[in-house]
Amino acid sequence: MSATLDNDRASNPAAVGGTEVDRSNGSKNQKKNYKGFVGGVFSGMAKLSVGHPFDTIKVRLQTSNHARFRGPFDCLLQTLRKEGFKGLYKGATPPLVGWMFMDSVMLGSLTFYRRILNEKVFTANAHGGREIKSANEGFLYELPPVGHGIAGIMAGWTVSFIAAPVEHIKARLQIQYAVDKSKRLYSGPIDCAKKILNGHGLPGLYHGLSATLLFRTFFFCWWGSYDIFTRLLSDKTSLSAPAINFWAGGLSAQIFWITSYPSDVVKQRIMTDSLGPDRKFPRWKDAAQAVWRESGPRGYWRGFVPCFLRAFPANAMALVAFEGVMRALP
Repeated sequence: MSATLDNDRASNPAAVGGTEVDRSNGSKNQKKNYKGFVGGVFSGMAKLSVGHPFDTIKVRLQTSNHARFRGPFDCLLQTLRKEGFKGLYKGATPPLVGWMFMDSVMLGSLTFYRRILNEKVFTANAHGGREIKSANEGFLYELPPVGHGIAGIMAGWTVSFIAAPVEHIKARLQIQYAVDKSKRLYSGPIDCAKKILNGHGLPGLYHGLSATLLFRTFFFCWWGSYDIFTRLLSDKTSLSAPAINFWAGGLSAQIFWITSYPSDVVKQRIMTDSLGPDRKFPRWKDAAQAVWRESGPRGYWRGFVPCFLRAFPANAMALVAFEGVMRALP
């Protein structure tokens, strides 16, 4: 993720959130891994504020049949009419805490994995890394896009162990349609977590972990394309660093969702399935086949419009926040 590139990119490697590694000063860079974790907290806050209403519409469309909602606009209108504006932020508490922590772990580990890959795997001569001469810092090596993609996969798998229970609870709260709170199965995220743990233990809370790991494998597309867009915008335009972060973050998020969305539909089906003996989808392929039987190939794209509309602004602002913190921290 080399999005924080100023025009004097080679002479200011500190502005790049871990993309360029000074081989002559590795220990200093190792100490700066904390910046990715701190930046991730602010990224999560920005993402939730902008993106959660879109996410609620997406999840409701993914987990309902056509009889309940005719489309995203109908789902939005019904939610506002029956539950008010607060209905769009239903289930927001888990991701408010979760996304701050998840983005901290994901972006912090991403920074760490990029540095490890740059130091141990990719070199200027062997794997296409580009050598850059810096007057102040010596020789630097820039991680190629495929390296960013691999680091993305590793960061995605790392954060999945936090994301799976958070997204599981969020999904179950989002599909509670009753306006009267006394008629809802779960009164809130803590109540939901307690009931799942009491009834099904830790495996119940981690229901959908394998689907989460598969879904986040597509982080390869996100972070690989993020680096490509960053390079193009840095080389071909005179945009400021925050503007490059915004556009590269938004466009790469669109690439990620285009490639990963069908797997997200299946993941949501699994996470909202019964945890008892009447479970419909004991395996990933059972949920995938059910989507196909119900709606054919179009079923894998149900709810895509609100997701696509959410992806650009939410992730663009998240990356602006993250990279801004990365630049600001010592």
